[in-house]
Amino acid sequence: MAKNIYPHKIDLKALSIRNTNRQDFAAQLIGIEYRGYEVEQCDDGRKIVITKPGGKRVFGQPKKEDILVFIFNPTDETLWQITHKQIFEDVEAKCQENKEEGKKFISLLERTLNGEEPMDFIEDIRSLSFQTGEKPEVLIKAYKWIWGQEDVNYPNGEGRFKSWSGYVELLKSL
Repeated sequence: MAKNIYPHKIDLKALSIRNTNRQDFAAQLIGIEYRGYEVEQCDDGRKIVITKPGGKRVFGQPKKEDILVFIFNPTDETLWQITHKQIFEDVEAKCQENKEEGKKFISLLERTLNGEEPMDFIEDIRSLSFQTGEKPEVLIKAYKWIWGQEDVNYPNGEGRFKSWSGYVELLKSL
């Protein structure tokens, strides 16, 4: 019999739930805390967090090193699993609001795409001013980790650069 054995360190937390009827057991399972990593702080108090494993499957096989990226709001304890599409639509709206600031924002996203650490140019990020959508800091810090996820899942760069192609087209239209 083949076994799916994955050599990897894991941080375990003890959990004990007594078996009971299916509804009560399911309710207790739903109440289990998510496990993840806090990877970025944002100036508005929110955090970028990742969970591993992320659960991605390719051709029915799990991607063992996949992660999920969330924006965590500790005020109301919500996790938002932000997507490429949501970020792109937000950036697109920002560009419609202010083309010049939109171009600056995209250039800061590109610096992150190319491997620069957002905290190294955080003042440039925080100087952007838009009335629409999310704070640029939140989007850039989230994308750092989303692109990292793409690098794990698509090691030849096709994930990271496929998502970037829309921004290239957006810049041409400005």
